[in-house]
Amino acid sequence: MNRIAAASAALLATTALAQAGGIDRGVSTTRMLFEEGTYVELGYTFARPEVTGSVIGAGIPSGDMAASFGFGSFGYHQDLTEQLSFTFVIDQPYGANVAYPAGGLYPFRASTAEISTVQMTAAMRYEFTDNISVYGGIRALQADASAYVSVLAPAPAAAQFAYQLSAESDWGLGYMVGAAYEIPEIALRLAITYFSEVDLDFTGVENPAAAGTPAGSVVTSPTAFSVTMPDSILIEAQSGIAEDTLLFGSVRWTDWSEFDATPLRYPPGALIDYDNDVWTWTLGVGRRINDNLSLSATVGFEAEQGGFSANLGPTDGVTSVGLGAEYTIDNVSIAGGVQYSWIGNAVTEGATGPLGLFEDNSAVAAGIRIGFQF
Repeated sequence: MNRIAAASAALLATTALAQAGGIDRGVSTTRMLFEEGTYVELGYTFARPEVTGSVIGAGIPSGDMAASFGFGSFGYHQDLTEQLSFTFVIDQPYGANVAYPAGGLYPFRASTAEISTVQMTAAMRYEFTDNISVYGGIRALQADASAYVSVLAPAPAAAQFAYQLSAESDWGLGYMVGAAYEIPEIALRLAITYFSEVDLDFTGVENPAAAGTPAGSVVTSPTAFSVTMPDSILIEAQSGIAEDTLLFGSVRWTDWSEFDATPLRYPPGALIDYDNDVWTWTLGVGRRINDNLSLSATVGFEAEQGGFSANLGPTDGVTSVGLGAEYTIDNVSIAGGVQYSWIGNAVTEGATGPLGLFEDNSAVAAGIRIGFQF
């Protein structure tokens, strides 16, 4: 049953919600903490979202403003004693890739934005008994951000503004802490984990300029601003429900309403911010086919929040389905998954009210993970 648990987690470990709440990129999990012995894994995920909209009333299309992206991960687990273990993970939990097409008359045409992050987590887990354990660790997070926002009226005239940003943060520190209850005989596990907020201080340059000014052609001005990455609570559960069959799922609350990226000279104020916290739900089932092969399927859901969405992130909610598989040969496991997401409809805001309607959008994600057990 433990092998089924690992295989079922493969889908969540190798695919991402291509447009999740806020700027989430990956699916949070404590899976690595519960590996056994010495274990090393490498993973990579690729996602292709398609997000299009149009000016409300005018029908001017935005074109596809969401660029493809990929990210990797590394994990290491080591049992130190019969009760104490150590886990180290490198991943990229947050990100954004925005690229409005340059042609056409959409107000944000040619605007781009990119956020990339690297996170390192070092954690320890202590088992009081076969049933009860606690764990905790330190998280270090660093981010890079760049943007070129050129906002014009729908017709070729009445230019409003252009803006360019290039900045990187120092390393911010946070922590994670949690506890788990298990019944190994039936692969039952209930784990509750708290992830603290992480404060990031950015430094770089800003270029406010006249709209239509080419990127990189204006004099830069030094800038410094701070961003708080939100705290979250994750509840994960799994249990065998029949021979060779496992049911698993999770629910996560993330405090995205506290996230606010406001550089000093961006004319509208906040470059990215969110009005609501986000709840992310997943539910899946895993089935062992034979001694080597296990399969899994999941569904995921984030409710639409309503209100206005950011022009650099015109999505609201998501529903997803996915399939995963893991094949084990001796001490090597190869896992992969694919996921299709229906991205929720969103309305963006202009200077005088509603601007764009983004609807009927979707994303496809796929990933692979290779693990070595020693």
